[in-house]
Amino acid sequence: MCGLSGEVRFDGGRADLAAVERMTDALEPRGPDGRGAWSQGAVALGHRRLKIIDLSERGAQPMTDAQLGLTAVFNGCIYNHRELRGRLEGLGHRFFSASDTEVVVKAYAEWGAQCVDFLVGMFAFAVVEHHTGRVVLGRDRLGIKPLYVAHDNDRLRFASSLPALLAGGGVDTSLDPVAVHHYLSWHGTVPAPRTVLAGVRKIPPATVRVVERDGTYRDHCYWQPSYTRHSELGEDPALWQEAVHDALRTAVRRRMVADVPVGVLLSGGLDSSLIVALLAEEGQEDLATFAMGFEAENGEEGDEFVYSDRVARLFSTDHHQFMIPSDRLPSALEAAIGAMSEPMISHDAVAFHMLSEQVSKEVKVVLCGQGADEVFAGYHWYPEIASAARQDADQAYASAYFDRTHADLTAMLHPDLGTGSDASRDFVRDHMAAPGAESALDATLRLDVHALMPDDPVKRVDNMTMAWGLEARVPFLDHELVELAAACPPELKLAQGGKAVLKDLGRTLLPRDIVDRPKGYFPVPAVRNMAPPVLARVREALTAPEARRRGVFDQSVVRELLAEPNRHRSKRGANTLWQVASLEIWLQAHGIH
Repeated sequence: MCGLSGEVRFDGGRADLAAVERMTDALEPRGPDGRGAWSQGAVALGHRRLKIIDLSERGAQPMTDAQLGLTAVFNGCIYNHRELRGRLEGLGHRFFSASDTEVVVKAYAEWGAQCVDFLVGMFAFAVVEHHTGRVVLGRDRLGIKPLYVAHDNDRLRFASSLPALLAGGGVDTSLDPVAVHHYLSWHGTVPAPRTVLAGVRKIPPATVRVVERDGTYRDHCYWQPSYTRHSELGEDPALWQEAVHDALRTAVRRRMVADVPVGVLLSGGLDSSLIVALLAEEGQEDLATFAMGFEAENGEEGDEFVYSDRVARLFSTDHHQFMIPSDRLPSALEAAIGAMSEPMISHDAVAFHMLSEQVSKEVKVVLCGQGADEVFAGYHWYPEIASAARQDADQAYASAYFDRTHADLTAMLHPDLGTGSDASRDFVRDHMAAPGAESALDATLRLDVHALMPDDPVKRVDNMTMAWGLEARVPFLDHELVELAAACPPELKLAQGGKAVLKDLGRTLLPRDIVDRPKGYFPVPAVRNMAPPVLARVREALTAPEARRRGVFDQSVVRELLAEPNRHRSKRGANTLWQVASLEIWLQAHGIH
């Protein structure tokens, strides 16, 4: 896991290495163990390294193979790098390092842009062909690793974070009205390719972009499960439980590949507890596990230690528990927002940021349970959507999931940021109209897993952990497990209040009360309930001169929200003031005026 950056010129000039150096410096938290740069003519690359596989300098980046005429930068981990290495050696390739980066280089030399079909892991990369000037960008199937781009007629810049692109300079920082519409519709989520800034885009998940010397490019989406019933397992719950057990066991085993110790973020919920149980099943001993809690606020509990402690005792883990006092929240909130590549409203971002700070002092790699609720239909709103006819899936989704109606959203904004049509509803309708996805639930899970989830919660976990040089791995987003779950009949996911097939598996490995307890979240009561220090920061941001100049939101709406901070909620209960303020605080934190 690392940070990468680069520039490609299309106007005949040499790449701006100084700009790439600035972008690389901005990525230092993602890669505190090493720094490198490379430049040749119209192309320059930068890299910050977090040493996880091949801790020697032979794994340093940018990595050049002069014989093959390739230079690459890479972020992530290829879990099957040893198997691929053996295959490539059988094809005549010779390796000078033990790193997975070199496996990507050799795989590209052998299979070209189709090399992604052979990679099992989470990744973003850029490969430069010396002799053609072609640059190939790739991103993993589920969008676990980020890749931002700023592309105009003269140049392309790319980086592992949006703030790194800002550090390079020359970015159009005006707001994208469609992206703002998405942000206010889906709890702060802006799916690829957009970001809230008009001048920055994201390479979508499961996409390879081939950029030619003249600036023309083509994108290829190389993976998309069909969400149809094509499995020989039929509808037998026992067969599906066995298949999920095997696939999840493989997913967890894959993610233990490292040359450094690996731990687990253990909330005590079903998903993270299953990971710990499967590692114990594999014979893992002295596993480091980590849990965090906050002080209660307004009667709302801020920790679930009773559950995480029990799982830790059951499997004899080396358990670490962190309780965060509320007076640390204001400064922690600023730090978390500063670490965000894009504005996010989920209040557990600050929890992940603070937990990652502590965990990074103990290990460099952790496994976590993110993604299970989307992949296996664990959220409480899925049954309502599933009851709709397939042709009405977009309407059912909008009713159950959107924060607010298009009319209410438009009334919040300055007229210049209006989109005319309901841009978020249009996005959902178009996505759900694609071939495949037999039922309304299938269409919903396909949208959530492949379009929305990469930008929340996956982006949240990446940003908050990598701010401390901590690599987070997500077994529930193993692409083969996702393929299996996509083929699973909806009723085997929806039963038992959601995630039925996972709960059936859980009861064979965990105490029933861990499996069957009400779903928990990563609570941060002081943010959810607008504790005085948080409200003070929100008020400061929304009344600041730059906020007034920017004028994103109607000022009468802002005054109304500030007058009653905890009254106004989205349809699903999120605090509207926090959603509004998060965007403005993020813009100010990153110097966008």
